[in-house]
Amino acid sequence: MIRFEDVRKAYRTPKGSRHVLRGMTLALPQDRNVGIVGRNGAGKSTLLKMISGVVRPDSGRIERSCRVSWPLGFAGGFHPALTGRQNARFVARVYGADTDRLVAFVDEFAGLGEFLDMPFDTYSTGMRARLAFGVSMAADFDCYLVDEITAVGDADFRQKCTHYLKSKLSYAQVIMVSHTEETLRQYCDSVLLLDDGHAWYFDSLDEGLEAYRARPASRPH
Repeated sequence: MIRFEDVRKAYRTPKGSRHVLRGMTLALPQDRNVGIVGRNGAGKSTLLKMISGVVRPDSGRIERSCRVSWPLGFAGGFHPALTGRQNARFVARVYGADTDRLVAFVDEFAGLGEFLDMPFDTYSTGMRARLAFGVSMAADFDCYLVDEITAVGDADFRQKCTHYLKSKLSYAQVIMVSHTEETLRQYCDSVLLLDDGHAWYFDSLDEGLEAYRARPASRPH
């Protein structure tokens, strides 16, 4: 289970503070796949990074009673001077995974070829996402965080991503940010709606999406 206790997060902008959360207290049940929805700028990706631990809240606590992935496709934890292979081996050691098995999986899955042995800072955005997604799929987590990553790559790679992610859901939870209702219906059965720093959890996907569609397109700050 992932539990939020009075979690607050805001960013300063030229127009003033933009609130992601104004004091959220709730628990996301571990037996539900959650789609995070909200208008552009609501803070969906930031919330996902907060759940993973990549971004810290300004105040409050986020408790995790399960093994949570980094956001799939997020490459911020890779060392730019190391090769893709070296980064994959490092992640395997950090998570206590079989190093050779994980690297072999990433090599086949990401399809980077000779670039797997080139420095990470030479990678394009798409190549970085491929490596990050491959490492994520090679490691076993109780909860996978997904941020629109199914749109990465060509049609064959997207199909491969979809296949492997769905295979994980036979035993793991997914918390997903997506702007596409069709994608949310493929993976999720509940909704967390963000709006102007406030959050509402809906155990029903249909009720959550209906509430999201009913929100005003923009709100004053």
